Amino acid sequence: MKKKIGLMGAIAAMGIVAGCTAPPEGTGEQDVAKFQVAVASIGCTLKTEADYLPVELQTGLSREQSTQMAAYMVTTERAVRLEGGGIRMTTGACAA
Repeated sequence: MKKKIGLMGAIAAMGIVAGCTAPPEGTGEQDVAKFQVAVASIGCTLKTEADYLPVELQTGLSREQSTQMAAYMVTTERAVRLEGGGIRMTTGACAA
């Protein structure tokens, strides 16, 4: 019985930690919103240089921040990784 409670506690703790994911350092929720709108404006997929440049211009984020934001979107289940690289937004205007 003790092992079951321990395992259930560990699973609950993982859920709490997953819910505490913060946007990349130096960014906030306003940047997250801008990023979502910018990616939607280019067709919801962020994969190549031609995709990143307009997103960076629209958001004011650096390339490093943009790639970190893309990873954050996947972590928070707002985007999925594409085979061969890149992401596709799955929320907001990009919801399928």
